Amino acid sequence: MTTILGQNQYGKAENRVVRIVRDGPTHHIKDLRVSIALSGDMDEVHYSGSNASVLPTDTAKNTVYAFAKEHGIESAEQFGILLARHFVTTQERIHRARVRVEEYAWGRIAATGPRARADAGHGHSFVRTGGETRVSHIHYDGARWEVVSGLTGLTVLNSTDSEFRGYAKDRYTTLEETHDRVLATEITARWRYRWDREDLPAPDWDQAYERARQNILQAFADTYSRSLQQTLYQMGARVIEDSAEIDEIRFSLPNKHHFLVDLEPFGLRNDDEVYLAADRPYGLIEATVLRDGAPARIPADPAGS
Repeated sequence: MTTILGQNQYGKAENRVVRIVRDGPTHHIKDLRVSIALSGDMDEVHYSGSNASVLPTDTAKNTVYAFAKEHGIESAEQFGILLARHFVTTQERIHRARVRVEEYAWGRIAATGPRARADAGHGHSFVRTGGETRVSHIHYDGARWEVVSGLTGLTVLNSTDSEFRGYAKDRYTTLEETHDRVLATEITARWRYRWDREDLPAPDWDQAYERARQNILQAFADTYSRSLQQTLYQMGARVIEDSAEIDEIRFSLPNKHHFLVDLEPFGLRNDDEVYLAADRPYGLIEATVLRDGAPARIPADPAGS
């Protein structure tokens, strides 16, 4: 034989599951997209087509919905952990499970009327909130866990307190230096939790996510930025310094350029007021921030984590 089988996996991708908890007139909603990848002793199905070791992907799909009913959805991470443990511990030929969970946030539609409280919302009416998507990657090999969580599509903008100057130049450089610019980006972030064994206390996944998200936003807002790279590092450093359970965080930050529009042909002066928001091409800044002494395990390609 001149060929051999390399790494392989299979599973059910993008299972949409919505779990509604009806607590009297007040309902609660969890909206997830779950993808499952399983690997292990799967050579024979590739070589001969024997399915003896293959759990159908349809079964994986059914498990997602059954677990949503039987166990509920406490958090994206906890739901992924339950699924990964199930497949590795109940199927002899499955040695590793990787579960990706994306969560879509819903908020209550505000109640109106003369007797409605300012903080009140309809008990059963929701609206999709937030531009970002929460994501989690859970990997289990029967002994060790790896939980990498994060977010995509978190769009932020500073209208000042950003500059870009003193950079290297060559004969093709036309960009003018600026002491005051709009800094905008759409944040993709992945962070790896220290927790990797079941005999260790697990983080409060929802609380840890919210704390990381808020630290990212606060660092972006608080940093006087001389480069998007500097802002990236400050965001990562704040997350790690304020979260003992997180050892590593990786960012992918497209620079959403805003260019001043030349209004002189119309007899108008543009005093840093009117901009062209260009979506392509864009600078792309990516880096990992680590706790001192921690290994780097999040791959450069976020889709591969």
